[in-house]
Amino acid sequence: MRRKVFFYFSLALIIVFIVVFYFEYKAVNSVKSTAWTQAQDAECGIVLTGGPGRIREGMDLLANRSIKKLIIAGVNPNSEIKEIFPLWIYYPEVDEKDVVLEKRSETTFGNATQSLPLVEILNCQDVLLITSSLHMYRSKRTFYRVFPKIIDIKTHLLGRGSESESVFDRLQETLKSLFYSLWAY
Repeated sequence: MRRKVFFYFSLALIIVFIVVFYFEYKAVNSVKSTAWTQAQDAECGIVLTGGPGRIREGMDLLANRSIKKLIIAGVNPNSEIKEIFPLWIYYPEVDEKDVVLEKRSETTFGNATQSLPLVEILNCQDVLLITSSLHMYRSKRTFYRVFPKIIDIKTHLLGRGSESESVFDRLQETLKSLFYSLWAY
């Protein structure tokens, strides 16, 4: 009798997990890029490192004056801007003092918690969160949870294809999002 109860309980848990995973997977993959259709301006931009093209997108926004300051979150503590962004020489209109390297965080939650004091010091009333489409769902939810409501958080997505988006990548991001939903948002 106990084995039967354990079996049905385990089966129910597996079914619940599959259903929850399915809806989270759909939510993670529902984020669409608007970079080409909507112009976004903000006082500060926050680039979440970890994928190709993100820093360049942030630098382009800074060079085009869509943002006034750029925070690059999750940078190796021993790195300088010219090391992590060798294309720096092609941005003569960008002043190095307008780029802040956040070097303490190692996770998306860390990006949010470590960027908040910088945003407050820079006195930014709104921020433009810059990351890939695949990463934006979790990033946006995390930043909304960490940042005070008085700071307007806007999103700037890199288009699909800027990062590898294999089935494995999608499944991994969904698992991360489920994990974050337990403690971060």
